[in-house]
Amino acid sequence: MSMSQSYPSILLIEKNQQLAQKVSFDLTDAGYQVTVTADPEQGKSQFEQLQPSLVVIDQAQLGDQGLQLCRDIRGNNNPVLILLFMNQDGVRDRVACLEAGADDYTLLPYRTEKFLQLVRLYLQPSDEVPEQLYFSDLVLDLSHRCAYRNGRKIDLTVKEFELLKYLMSHPGEVLTREQILDQVWEHNHGGESNVIEVYIRYLRLKIEQGGNKRLIQTVRGVGYVLRDS
Repeated sequence: MSMSQSYPSILLIEKNQQLAQKVSFDLTDAGYQVTVTADPEQGKSQFEQLQPSLVVIDQAQLGDQGLQLCRDIRGNNNPVLILLFMNQDGVRDRVACLEAGADDYTLLPYRTEKFLQLVRLYLQPSDEVPEQLYFSDLVLDLSHRCAYRNGRKIDLTVKEFELLKYLMSHPGEVLTREQILDQVWEHNHGGESNVIEVYIRYLRLKIEQGGNKRLIQTVRGVGYVLRDS
């Protein structure tokens, strides 16, 4: 497939040479521009130089170093998309992934179609007409995947955006944890609601920055509601 500057660029940080070659080949064949490095420090400098659309980190190979790299890249609320390769899918693993700032993850062993499907999901071009959702003094820009409150821009990760979009699409309606998991995480949640609490906490920190009042309310034992009170 011919390459073009119009294709999204991807930075792959992978220590396993065989896997790096396979993933790089699959991404290049799918039309993406790929840069590969095995060294996390070099990965940080290349990220700053390239400013890619997506960063893929093999956390299974790098361990805590991979999570720290994710935090470093996510620093200052950088909106770049970050996907992790992970070995396990337990609640603790998911929370660690999310708290490090990753948008999503895929489990090893590596499967080409599953991985490319996830990449396409996040990097598909948006042909939507510019649209916004409003609630109180909060505005969600659907085209640029960010929010504004009192004129202040709020950068959101992909899952933060999807969660806030779901809440703002149902203002005043109490949404159960099960509904949120099904709509925002679809089938990839294993029935665990801990991930919701992590994202609600991060959304509140961002939305309430500067002393703004709370809009995302907890309904104990049920779920959450967007309410201006």
